[in-house]
Formats: sequence, structure tokens, C-alpha cells
Amino acid sequence: MSDMTITWLSEQIVEGSADAIMFSDVAGNIRLWNKGAEVMFGYTAAEAEGKSLDLIIPENLRGRHWEGYHRVMASGVTRYATELLSAPGIRKDGSRLSLEFSMVIVRDANGSIVGTGAIIRDVSARWLKEKVLREQIKTLEENRAH
Repeated sequence: MSDMTITWLSEQIVEGSADAIMFSDVAGNIRLWNKGAEVMFGYTAAEAEGKSLDLIIPENLRGRHWEGYHRVMASGVTRYATELLSAPGIRKDGSRLSLEFSMVIVRDANGSIVGTGAIIRDVSARWLKEKVLREQIKTLEENRAH
């Protein structure tokens, strides 16, 4: 395949994905925001691109997020290249969602880190089902103990 075909295929995959696919630069500003991210978070690409990742991070978690983000940008190492990270996110309307995502460190031709890409999935429905099951198990165990 030609480089042009690979580029076209990559663009089609990124834009067509129901998962949110995004790229943020070293400073943590959003530079790529696909249709999946628009649907998931409620912001258009025009609204999100150029903005800080704070756009989708709950305020109470921002300090922890930035500490980890800056550490990854400085070291070039993240365990979330091979493991899923579970974290809450926030939509444009202020509602919260449960997310799982993986990351990839993006480097330029010289090997310098230019940012990170993320593929994000909304797992809110699964999380709620698991919460209900945990509560049911707790109730059953309490009833059994009496």
C-alpha cells in the first residue's frame, strides 16, 4: 500500500470510530478530537481543539491528572500503553461518565515527545450494572450473616 492509502485509511478509522480518539500536545492541549469524542463528551472538534484537557476532567481530579501527565511527558513512559486506565470524565452538560482508555506516546521524527494519543471508551452502563450487582451481593451477605 502507498503512504497515501495508509494515511487515508488511518483518517477513516479515526473519524469513523465510535470510541473517542484524541491527541493532546505536551502542554495538555487537545489537538485532535474525532466524531466519537464529539458524541461522548458533547463538544464539537471546533470547541475542543486548542483547549486544555481540563475540558473533560472532573475538577476534583485535575491535580492528580496533571501530576501524572507531566511525569509521562517528561519520562516518555506510561503503563497505560499496555494497560487500561479507568477514570471518570465529564461531559459538556456537566454529567459524569465512567471511562476506560489506553494511551500512546507520540514522538516526532527526531524521537522527541510531542504529546499523547488516547482511545477512550464510555463504560458508564457497565459500571452501573456492576454497582447494582455489588450492592445486591452486599445485601445477600448481610442477610446471610443474620
